[in-house]
Amino acid sequence: MNPRRLTPSMSLLIAFDATARHLSFTRAAAELALTQSAVSRQVQALEGLLGVPLFRRINRKLLPTAIGSAYHREISAALQRVRSASLHAIASATGRGTIDLAALPTFASKWLVPRLSDFYAKHSGILINLHSRIGQFDLTAEGMDAAIGVGVGVGAWPGLASYRLRDEMLLPIISPALAAATPVHKSADISRHLLLRVATRPDVWGRWFEAQGLDSEAMNLGPQFELTSHLIEAVSSGIGVGLVPGFLVQDELRSGAVRLAVERPLKTGLSYFLILPSQSAPLPQLLTFKNWILSMAMDGETPVED
Repeated sequence: MNPRRLTPSMSLLIAFDATARHLSFTRAAAELALTQSAVSRQVQALEGLLGVPLFRRINRKLLPTAIGSAYHREISAALQRVRSASLHAIASATGRGTIDLAALPTFASKWLVPRLSDFYAKHSGILINLHSRIGQFDLTAEGMDAAIGVGVGVGAWPGLASYRLRDEMLLPIISPALAAATPVHKSADISRHLLLRVATRPDVWGRWFEAQGLDSEAMNLGPQFELTSHLIEAVSSGIGVGLVPGFLVQDELRSGAVRLAVERPLKTGLSYFLILPSQSAPLPQLLTFKNWILSMAMDGETPVED
């Protein structure tokens, strides 16, 4: 099939979109600053190119055909994406614009979002659209400008640029009430409690037991949670003991909602990274965000686990 038939010109599509929205050549022409006959000819040209009728006249009213309605749904969405992309390109040229950022949900809610007010105070012209993602995903295929993920090193994402934000150290945490009811005096006492897990990291308790020289068969495995934030809430409510990244539970440790079950952290060898497209000339707003988040990650915090 002739590729031209499948890729009508933008002028034909814009005329069709306006006509389908107004169901009037006259009103579409007024919107586009064209004559009524010009809009009518463009719609007729599109119908001729596609080989299908897009509109029909009934009692002097212009109505879309079933094919026309379905085509308009697709075209209007595509035109909106084109307009958004154009605005994005224009804004990016000035160092402003938007960033579509994919991030782990708990990292976003517990670490990133509380710091974003600082970013907006310094860079009010850049907007960050935050998207929650769990596990591995394709940055380009999902239409993201950047991501925050967990990996073993900068080479964990081939073809992408990655920047280390925080190393991961897991802390065994417990609610004060549960600790008072069933104390944990030494590592082996952990087995007296349900061991709560995050579904994407089912092996961390086994690694912790191994690091403590304990028999993994003694593990009293409890329920799994999709999000670390849910696990933290479960721990604070007294359901069991959890292993969580220390920097994600600082507020709860400071407030006393949870406490260390035992001072035996686990270094996983993993780190949190900012992931960007590997480009020789990245978007200006991405450079701004990268510099900001790296400065925040290096900001002198004193972790409780130290």
